[in-house]
Amino acid sequence: MLDYITTQRGVITDLIYPEVIKMFSTNLFRSIPPQVNPTGDVFDPEEDEPVLELAWPHLQVVYEFFLRFVESPDFNTNIAKRYIDQTFVLNLLELFDSEDPRERDFLKTTLHRIYGKFLNLRAFIRRSMNNVFFQFVYETERHNGIAELLEILGSIINGFALPLKEEHKTFLSRVLIPLHKVKSLAMYHPQLAYCVVQFLEKDSALTEEVLLGLLKYWPKVNSPKEVMFLNEVEEILDVIDPMEFQKIQVPLFQQLARCVNSQHFQVAERALYYWNNEYIVNLMGDNLPVILPIVFPALYKNSKTHWNRTIHGMVYNALKLFMDINNELFDECVHAFKQNVLAERNHQQQRYDNWVELHQHAKKAVIELRLTKPPVLSIDDIHPPEPAAEDDELINDVTLDLSHATIEAEALEFEEAVAMERLPHADVGGIDGVEGTGVGGGGGTLGMNGNGNMNGNGVVSESCFNFPQWS
Repeated sequence: MLDYITTQRGVITDLIYPEVIKMFSTNLFRSIPPQVNPTGDVFDPEEDEPVLELAWPHLQVVYEFFLRFVESPDFNTNIAKRYIDQTFVLNLLELFDSEDPRERDFLKTTLHRIYGKFLNLRAFIRRSMNNVFFQFVYETERHNGIAELLEILGSIINGFALPLKEEHKTFLSRVLIPLHKVKSLAMYHPQLAYCVVQFLEKDSALTEEVLLGLLKYWPKVNSPKEVMFLNEVEEILDVIDPMEFQKIQVPLFQQLARCVNSQHFQVAERALYYWNNEYIVNLMGDNLPVILPIVFPALYKNSKTHWNRTIHGMVYNALKLFMDINNELFDECVHAFKQNVLAERNHQQQRYDNWVELHQHAKKAVIELRLTKPPVLSIDDIHPPEPAAEDDELINDVTLDLSHATIEAEALEFEEAVAMERLPHADVGGIDGVEGTGVGGGGGTLGMNGNGNMNGNGVVSESCFNFPQWS
């Protein structure tokens, strides 16, 4: 039957249309069974196995037959309009929640073909898809077919005529941007980012609204989601107009500075990869007087305090890049940074002194009043907070040399250290200086002495990773 309708001509008569639509509806339009794990974690394609439809061999034949029917040269859209209507489209959209990825793939192709051939249904299909997205974002946050629906929309957006209608701009701001806040963003983010970039390629004036929307929904504690946001922002910056970039550079790089300062190394690393993008670096260079004062404190602090050595090297490269672009401005930022550090330190000391003075006044007041009833809490039990301890004295060292030579030397030292770490290391079990049984000695089963990695109590020592090298 499939080969017959594909190879033969003149077989699709007027009487065939209602029968094919009836056959398709009877076999496919059904209630989707409840999800296997409706209240648990969202489906993870890398960890979970998809739930497959047991009747798929039968359903597949129906899908393939209908697709060949619609794609046939003999297919007459004017006749089919009487049978493929809005109810048919709504039933088709309900099937997108199927847990079987094979069925969703066929549904994607089927709906796309209907959208292409039936001009009278296009606006209704877009509105109906919007309703699915609204329900997903604001009510359920669970739907299996969001990625496939966005894939269809990507091709639809690509065909939008210019200038964009107000309806399409509203769809961007009220549907696509809020889709970023859903917890299960990873399930459909590539398709969503593609749709957003397609809009900006059509109309660059929408860039400010899009980026401000992304900053509004920027994740606070979800690091993998934050990496996805950074990926999407870089895709947007690749197509941004320089004039539009100037409108959003301040809030954008304030957020980027926070990402560079993140203790999650993947977030910091992904943010620092922006300095490897030639177009973004050119945009930074053209607006350096605005951008450098924003990101310099984050870059410098991270070069001294971040626990990951890879981040150190990437920060040094970013600092070198800024220094090469405008050395005078870089020196000004260094001076301003040192002054800000001094001002902050003085502010903390002044705050402490004020507390001490207030404490003394309170003690005097208690003595002068000569309270007959002793207070519940003695004034001597209240102590002013001392100035916060500094995490790294180097940050507050205002004599620090941040010259080009210093940055170059630190970057070179980092590269040499990384190269040494990549050399093969010996097994610590048979190294001179290790005593006792097991991994090490020193009185503990997991202890090491000398240059080992643990002491007798199993506590990691400073030389934990300095194992002798192969000779």
